[in-house]
Amino acid sequence: MSQANDPYDADRPLMLRCACGQDHAPGEHGQAPGNVEDYARDFMEASLVKALFPVDSVRRSFLRAVGANTARAAIASLLPVASLQAMAQDKSALEKKDLKIGFIAITCATPLIMAEPLGFYKQQGLNVQLNKTAGWALIRDKMLNKEHDASHFLSPMPLAISMGLGSTQVPMNVATIQNTNGQAITLHVKHKDKRDPRQWKGMKFAVPFEYSMHNFLLRYYLAENGVNPDTDVQIRVTPPPEMVANLRAGNIDGFLGPDPFNQRAVYDEVGFIHILSKEIWDGHPCCAFGVSDDFIKQNPNTFAALYRAVINSSFMASQPKDRELIAKVIAPTQYLNQPETVLNQVLTGKFADGLGNIKNVPDRANFDPVPWQSMAVWMLTQMKRWGYVKGEVNYKQIAEKVFMLTDAKKQMAAAGWKPPEGAYKKFKVMGKEFDPAKPEEYVKSFAINKMSPA
Repeated sequence: MSQANDPYDADRPLMLRCACGQDHAPGEHGQAPGNVEDYARDFMEASLVKALFPVDSVRRSFLRAVGANTARAAIASLLPVASLQAMAQDKSALEKKDLKIGFIAITCATPLIMAEPLGFYKQQGLNVQLNKTAGWALIRDKMLNKEHDASHFLSPMPLAISMGLGSTQVPMNVATIQNTNGQAITLHVKHKDKRDPRQWKGMKFAVPFEYSMHNFLLRYYLAENGVNPDTDVQIRVTPPPEMVANLRAGNIDGFLGPDPFNQRAVYDEVGFIHILSKEIWDGHPCCAFGVSDDFIKQNPNTFAALYRAVINSSFMASQPKDRELIAKVIAPTQYLNQPETVLNQVLTGKFADGLGNIKNVPDRANFDPVPWQSMAVWMLTQMKRWGYVKGEVNYKQIAEKVFMLTDAKKQMAAAGWKPPEGAYKKFKVMGKEFDPAKPEEYVKSFAINKMSPA
């Protein structure tokens, strides 16, 4: 396909060429001149193709292989063009185009990371600098110091920061959940004979942060198996990139950590996957995309544009058919710095477990952006259960303030998704249903508890 005949020649967007080779936009072919609506549609399609395939030769090879009509259909399924047009018409001037976003190099951050190389930020007029950050305490501090405009968070972190737990109290928000599932309990290979958690007393485990789903799920799992996480084992905070090295060195016996490090431990033959976190709570949240109250107030249009980019990226990440491509774009050094083989096993759910088995769990990691407020209430119950927060907790008020469900639904609808109904979705954790309307009863229902006096 020559450049002149490339219907998606977005290198010169004001001179989009029709497939017939004449100097008019594709939407003007066979029509009266000046059909701006059709021109805008084709321009948007062309821009999307260029964003997805920024290298000219790759873009033309793709179009040659699949044809323009197939490409259009693929674009429409990925990002509804009509919805994008509508959003473009609604856009107001961005208060701030250059943004710094922090992230930890784990697969939980997939939507935030892939939005850069695949052009989702640029599509919204944003110039985003992704800053790889060493650990969660540093992520928190850079947000508090306003060194980052927005950030990849562990989903309980904005709750903790908003309550002043472990840091200065600053109103923080969960705009979307970045990923669901995507964790595992990984043990050192020397413990292959210890598959019963009751055999784990005296062992040392790592979690990435105190205010993390990893910590709460590990504690829940241990307690349900009769192991007191505060007295029977040691739980230490370890940055995710250091977990495999600590396992190899024998400093820890296992960890409940984020991927890709569970799979990396198997790949390096130092660990095995004992249980996926989805087997504890299928569909649990892990990480989130968050911003401060101040950022939203000072940059409402920029925040809306950033929201659109992340929602659209989350939609692509949720499609199993795109997982191998996503693994390829997030693997490089500036992002996850991991072998594609490891990322493919995590994202496709076809993986070796380190025990000689090949598993097929398509939703091992998923990307549902809905910040259910019932999830926030559950996290608060675990903070109360284990003594991280003392005294009375206004569960509903905090959940509805921090988890921006209404805004998420609005942006999902604008992007062509059908938003879910309700706010307090029910779910089960290890077979026990959680009723978000009765959080205090839930906290008191556990035999192993660390209720502190008010």
